[in-house]
Amino acid sequence: MRLVPGAPAQGDVHAELAGDLGGGHVDAVYYDTPDHRLAADGLTLRRRTGGADAGWHLKLPVSPGVRDEIGAPLADTVPRALAALVRSRVRDAALEPQVRLVSSRRVSHLLDAEGMLLAELSTDAVRAERDEAAVSWTEVEVELADGTDPALLDAVEKRFRKAGLKVSDAPSKLARALAETGTEPPARPGPAAEEGTAGALVLSYLREQRDTLVAQDPAVRRNLPDSVHQMRVACRRMRSALKTYRKILDRAVTDPLGEELRWLAAELGLDRDQEVLYDRIQTHLTELPRALVVGPVRGRLRTWNNSRRSGTRRRAIAALDAKRYTALLDALDALLAEPPLLPRAAEPAARPLPKAVLKDYERLAKRVAGALALDPGEERDLALHEARKAAKRARYAAEAAVPELGKPAKQLAKAMKSVQSLLGDHQDSVVAREALRGLGAQAAGAGESAFTWGVLYAREEALAARGEQELVDVWAQAADPALRAELGA
Repeated sequence: MRLVPGAPAQGDVHAELAGDLGGGHVDAVYYDTPDHRLAADGLTLRRRTGGADAGWHLKLPVSPGVRDEIGAPLADTVPRALAALVRSRVRDAALEPQVRLVSSRRVSHLLDAEGMLLAELSTDAVRAERDEAAVSWTEVEVELADGTDPALLDAVEKRFRKAGLKVSDAPSKLARALAETGTEPPARPGPAAEEGTAGALVLSYLREQRDTLVAQDPAVRRNLPDSVHQMRVACRRMRSALKTYRKILDRAVTDPLGEELRWLAAELGLDRDQEVLYDRIQTHLTELPRALVVGPVRGRLRTWNNSRRSGTRRRAIAALDAKRYTALLDALDALLAEPPLLPRAAEPAARPLPKAVLKDYERLAKRVAGALALDPGEERDLALHEARKAAKRARYAAEAAVPELGKPAKQLAKAMKSVQSLLGDHQDSVVAREALRGLGAQAAGAGESAFTWGVLYAREEALAARGEQELVDVWAQAADPALRAELGA
């Protein structure tokens, strides 16, 4: 909790304020692009001297009100590792000093009757400088100790309000410094289509996915869990929307973008697919009775995975470092800023959206019927894989329409997801069998037993056959005409 102006007071919180514990002098220079792209997205990059944490600090938003801080040793220029983490926002723009904050801090502790720490109170005298402009203020930060009842903050705030303080409106010192020196970050562009139209809904959906793509970039670089998957899904959702709603946005502009999104998803997918494949084989291996695990199977599996993941990981990061990637981000920004809207974009959203959603459903229906008509084997596997891609597109189309079409679109999306999940598991089995065949050959070539790899292969065959049988019932439920009757097409 941050309060301004003034200093802490005692009373009403059934605790006492310990004496002055000292403080320090901190000098921080905040870096950003000249048009404040980092500040606009809630990021801060600073070079701090003085205090216990001198060095470079980057704060990234991870959820509302929560930011993750990454540090780097003190240096004269922005560390390359931190520069990479902001590349999706900065692109080719230069990072330059924007604001200097000089703070003098005094620290006090709030103790209970037994002398146990309840909270730390920091009183900062702040001076912000930018070019010729300078402003000063005093603020108090209250940080609860571990295990302290959060209700104490309300009591502290009540007492401080009586003393003339108020909770700061600014989310950070930097935000206040920018505002009071006349350099607030520019507002995000507003809707490029009239509210309630098909164009506005599609652009809102694309903007949401673009934001996810940009936000997941630093998470992928840091190798955080599920980040590659989330970034890849954002690519796929955008590409799918550009295809589904091609009568709302001009394909002459969007088709090249779709191809670039396909490229990025493919580069990211190599790492994600290997991760999923390894987890699947490892899980099935651990489920086998001990008597069926013959030879150094686990060691071979780890070595195989580590070898493949090192290459796929490098390839994913190389894609994010490529000029082609920043060109894609710039093109997405340009599309959202000046969208190539077609006449149907001006229609009320409830008119063209159901037709677009149902068209994707019909495409899926044809592929499922064609696949089920084939005999089991490689040709059927390929047809089911194409049906899986169609199911994903039908699902994304319905999800994008939920804000306008509501429950009917949501129910259809749920049904399409069930089909996609089943077909996805089938495709994972196809890929796993190919990998198991290769692992078995490697084992045999090294003089090891290939028995366990054969057992796992047979198990995958059985799982795939069971999935194909289940598809008949799952598809019958997803194809229920009642799911589509309420869309209003």
